[in-house]
Amino acid sequence: MNGATSATTPTFELQQIDRLLGAIYEGPTETPPWQSALQLLREQLGAAHVTLMLRPPSPDSTGVMINTGPVTRQGIESYETHFFSLDPFVRLPEGEVVTAEELIGRQWLQSAVYLEYLKPLGIRHLLGADIYTKDGIECRLRVTRAHDARPFSDEDKALCRFLLPHLKRSIQLHARLDFLECERSLFAGTVNRMLLGMLSFAQDGSLIETNQEARRILAEKDGIWLSGNTLCVDSSQESRELQRMIRSALADANASPPQDGGETEAASVVEAMSITRPSGRAKLGVLVRAVPLGPWSESKQRPAVVVFLRDPESNAAQPSQELVRRLFGLTRMEAQLALLLAEGYTLDEAAEKMNVRRNTARTHLRSIFCKTGVTRQTMLVRLLLNSVLTLG
Repeated sequence: MNGATSATTPTFELQQIDRLLGAIYEGPTETPPWQSALQLLREQLGAAHVTLMLRPPSPDSTGVMINTGPVTRQGIESYETHFFSLDPFVRLPEGEVVTAEELIGRQWLQSAVYLEYLKPLGIRHLLGADIYTKDGIECRLRVTRAHDARPFSDEDKALCRFLLPHLKRSIQLHARLDFLECERSLFAGTVNRMLLGMLSFAQDGSLIETNQEARRILAEKDGIWLSGNTLCVDSSQESRELQRMIRSALADANASPPQDGGETEAASVVEAMSITRPSGRAKLGVLVRAVPLGPWSESKQRPAVVVFLRDPESNAAQPSQELVRRLFGLTRMEAQLALLLAEGYTLDEAAEKMNVRRNTARTHLRSIFCKTGVTRQTMLVRLLLNSVLTLG
């Protein structure tokens, strides 16, 4: 096979190529990624193993490897902790696909990595290629065959060479998706720490996702709960208002976006209301926000509306005293007092909880004022609540 398919390529080969390319581009959505593509390549090449090292091992890290074919935990650990340093395939030129014999000659069969690692595993033939991206990613593709198998042919190498640019593009897509997932997880964790419930709805009004705090609030069924995809509210008047807000937000979100990439007016459409709780507890705060279509949006399962829930009686996890100390330069006792005041305790109540005299607590408070630059207790509480402590 040459570097590209031609009009004379048999149909079954074109079908194989189509399956391989499809699996490569679907690889970033798999767990582990590219498992299907590597398995298809293994079958196509009649290989014992096909391995993709997303992050090659190093003296500081064991790396990340995706393996197909029979492997053992001991074999993987042996490579990650020792034999990676003896791997003859190091920094291969971009797009080059070579066998071990082509790379280092006949002495390959006398090398330590072959005699001590590969041969005991029943591996005789080794094919390798490296992939580099402009973002600094370095991946390694390795293909093996057993002792009783034929050597890798020019056609085998041509197939790998043809697939390499596609695998590289897919790896770049995976890196981008991984970045977005890390960012999403970070923001989702921050929202959870702020005790903000969140539900997202698709364009057709179907529920897509709820976060931990939203599930907690809805599970209590105290004034509001979830029935299928519908938010149900005890008060009929409040229920009608909430459904109106959601329908209005969906209409705004589904409005055609400008093709110049500018923002629509729907981006600023926000409505809010309160939900009465039969238990007598403080009312829940509800905010509905439209998520406008982007200029190139096409998925009908993207969030179109987000509903935020806030329980004013929820108790957020208290920041650690160590964080308060580091942020404001306070002593241990000063940090404890500051946190108690932020929780709503009076100075006398805080002194009692700390088991100190009121005058001692007042002395600590004066020191806190001096270090933080505030002059009143209310200013101190506002400073703490508006600081990065809530993100910890």
